[in-house]
Amino acid sequence: MIKTYTPSDHRYIDMPYRRCGASGILLPAISLGLWHNFGNVDNQDTATDIVLNAFDKGVTHFDLANNYGPPPGSAEVNFGKILRSQLADYRDELLISSKAGYTMWPGPYGDWGSRKYMMASCDQSLKRLGVEYVDIFYSHRPDPKTPLEETMGALSDLVKQGKALYAGISNYNPEQARHAARLLREMGTPCLIHQPKYSMLVRTPEEGLLDVLDLEGIGSIAFSPLAQGLLTNRYLDGIPVDSRAARSSSPFLTEKNITEELLQKVRKLHELAVNRGQSLAQMAIAWLLKDKRVTSVLVGASSVAQLHANVSAVRKLEFTNEELQVIEDILA
Repeated sequence: MIKTYTPSDHRYIDMPYRRCGASGILLPAISLGLWHNFGNVDNQDTATDIVLNAFDKGVTHFDLANNYGPPPGSAEVNFGKILRSQLADYRDELLISSKAGYTMWPGPYGDWGSRKYMMASCDQSLKRLGVEYVDIFYSHRPDPKTPLEETMGALSDLVKQGKALYAGISNYNPEQARHAARLLREMGTPCLIHQPKYSMLVRTPEEGLLDVLDLEGIGSIAFSPLAQGLLTNRYLDGIPVDSRAARSSSPFLTEKNITEELLQKVRKLHELAVNRGQSLAQMAIAWLLKDKRVTSVLVGASSVAQLHANVSAVRKLEFTNEELQVIEDILA
């Protein structure tokens, strides 16, 4: 049984906060993502400890989506229980986000970006979380068959109805992001934030997206900053038998994609991190935050120890020009 929680009096001392685009919102440099480790299949005491320890460390932003679990929806239910039992008095210190865009229920109205799906999904998320509103509601991915005006119109209306305070987009390419930003601005609901996949090993946002976000006054929050665990010490000696890559069920990280050439790069990055006095994971997080266009980095955690290690990345965010060049040479 979790005892009644009292947050640390020092929670706002060590965490840097960054302005999200041109908005009034400040985000912690590191935010907690609940994509994994918060579903019904996971230990709920551990999940609660991670969330409360995150808040103690100044992590005020908790990122969810309708389909997070497993099963889908259970991460929102479980976070809602933590919120009601331990964090109810601190709701106004928290920034909670959710998303809709991937398959959530059967039939033609449970996926993608139609107005019906977006509106229904937000209502379902609010019920699961047990809140009157989320701070950010995202279009989780662009829908190639639904007019962007329809998807953005739903986001704008959710904000105007008070079900979300801000609108966000995720997985949109530069042109899609520019179009979405224009539509939302015309609707009187500026786009607050974009959530792209971004890491040392996945640098697609550098191909125009970050420039678009900067020009449009939109913040960004990077997901999968550790490349599903590749940018940790987990793979330095090869592929562990209990890793995600070794499990054929993992669609995001597969054994065939982890070549010896890639592992050699990871080992060289690890060596540089050690010389900097950091773990590889901490350096990978810090490397993303070197770019002021990156508002926050979204980390996951399967334990309190892992959370603390990731949050400690903020202790050393600076890089010398020589270090940055070494990283470029390694990744080339």
